[in-house]
Amino acid sequence: MLQPACRRLFRFGPALLVPVLLGACAAPMAGTGPAAPVEVGIIGINDFHGSLEPPRQSVNVADGKGGVIPVPAGGAAWLASAIDSVRGKYAHALTVSAGDMISASQLASSLYLDEPTIGVMNRIGVDFNAVGNHEFDRGQQELLRMQNGGCEKFTAKQPCALEPFTGARFRYLAASTRRADGSTLFPATGIRTFGKGRNAVTVGVIGLTLKGTPNLVNPTGIAGLTFEDEAETINAAVPMLKKQGADAIVVLIHEGGRTKGEPDPQGCNDFAGDIRPILDRLDSRVDVVVSGHTHWAYVCDYGALNPEKPFLLTSAGVYGELVTDITLKIDPVAGRVVSKQARNIIVQSVPYVSTRGPLENTPLFPLFQPRADIAQYVAKYVEASKAYTQRPVGRIDRPAPKTDGSDGGGALGYLVADAQLAATRAAGAEIAFMNPFGLRAPLVPAADGTLTFGDIYQCQPFGNNVVTQTMTGAEIKAVLEEGLDDTGPKQALAPSTGFAFTYDLARPAGDRVVSIRFNGQPLDMARTYRVTVNGFLGLGGDGFSGFVGKPDGVTGPTDIDALESWLKAAPVQAVPQDVRVVSVK
Repeated sequence: MLQPACRRLFRFGPALLVPVLLGACAAPMAGTGPAAPVEVGIIGINDFHGSLEPPRQSVNVADGKGGVIPVPAGGAAWLASAIDSVRGKYAHALTVSAGDMISASQLASSLYLDEPTIGVMNRIGVDFNAVGNHEFDRGQQELLRMQNGGCEKFTAKQPCALEPFTGARFRYLAASTRRADGSTLFPATGIRTFGKGRNAVTVGVIGLTLKGTPNLVNPTGIAGLTFEDEAETINAAVPMLKKQGADAIVVLIHEGGRTKGEPDPQGCNDFAGDIRPILDRLDSRVDVVVSGHTHWAYVCDYGALNPEKPFLLTSAGVYGELVTDITLKIDPVAGRVVSKQARNIIVQSVPYVSTRGPLENTPLFPLFQPRADIAQYVAKYVEASKAYTQRPVGRIDRPAPKTDGSDGGGALGYLVADAQLAATRAAGAEIAFMNPFGLRAPLVPAADGTLTFGDIYQCQPFGNNVVTQTMTGAEIKAVLEEGLDDTGPKQALAPSTGFAFTYDLARPAGDRVVSIRFNGQPLDMARTYRVTVNGFLGLGGDGFSGFVGKPDGVTGPTDIDALESWLKAAPVQAVPQDVRVVSVK
């Protein structure tokens, strides 16, 4: 009978074993004992979205008294220090990202086509990044440039505006994204071996985006690409990595879920979301799933949710506000993970002024210092972008906070919808809708109410043109229902002034909108209305297919130009205080 060490060697094929070695394996060698487990750290991030500077957001943690402790977090230089502190714990480590590293970015990154974000991640030492849906925002050719470097122009912006761009030193992975010839846009997997001899262990990595990516990006940018089933793709890659000697399997997937109850970056309470049906179909040899997309932080022992799938599931939230520290202990003889654990570390950075006032640091969590080389690198791009970011564009009478999608984004969603309606009145617009998931940051003015272009860009970084088209009242109701159905996260569209609706999630999908009023009267299902939405929604983005295919669409200004024009139309604009979207409890 072969000894364990020889069984491990046979994983690489008996042809590699010479007769002398076979003889040596017939009995235990004197003076040798079982190899100790080898510890490997997996450092996980996701949904960085070009957040070079602190994003003026907080990680909320339950205080145990029914409230929360908000911790100011994020910023590339602080993120680098946090990752360094985790990496320093391990003799062997991999740093990975689960997608949306770029796009929907801060202005200092977006103005320069996210080249500085790639530069930051090169300096941090990322090893692998799964493609997310936002990686495709500027099209596949520009995404390939992100990997390979160069200054070829694929967008309206000028590449290499500040310095030559050499591309990502880390590897993009795209296991489920295929060209017409069947090849993947980027490699499907990566593999790394740590240690030497009998103590060597190998980690295999699979990276992919969500199958629904075509619903989330401009179709022209992904022409010729297909996005395959996530679970089938992962399950096909696992045996291939095992044949290459992988002792541990780590999946990076740009899909995720959410928890419920008190905020807990370490928790998994009532976990649900589009990723669960994928996870329940995975090969049980997967050890860790690093996820993203929902911008939600969690650490789940998935075996507690499905005993047949005993892997770890993690997400580090959004904007570099958290780093996931994952510890794997791998038996180098048996070739398997014998223990695994994870925790999210808050990247506490600098105080800021929120919509509720000043937010200070807390001694309850470590305060990271900015890493000097990355702070200096980011400062170069921030300084170059100041002509855009610091330009005043108008004033508002109070902050407009960012909320979730259940109320249409609240005052912020209504404000943006009003701005788009005002910008398209000449095209006959009567109603405008905004998708609250497209609002990236609150509008927090200076003490005198002033907003800068940088402020409004952080709120709406996509640069979508708005489009005005004709819809019947029945079509409007149907598209509102799409945001409240059981496919994907629920998102109540934010309507413009004069439009209001009530919905009840206890009713069957497709019949959850219980009342709609326009200018004080019930919406006429037979009448036609001129309706404005951003171009993303007009292409069916976020699953709103009811906006697609209208033949009389009139393209207007970009969403951010519409917002700036609205702000300039009055000395001080009033943030909407009316309630336009109501959920029946």
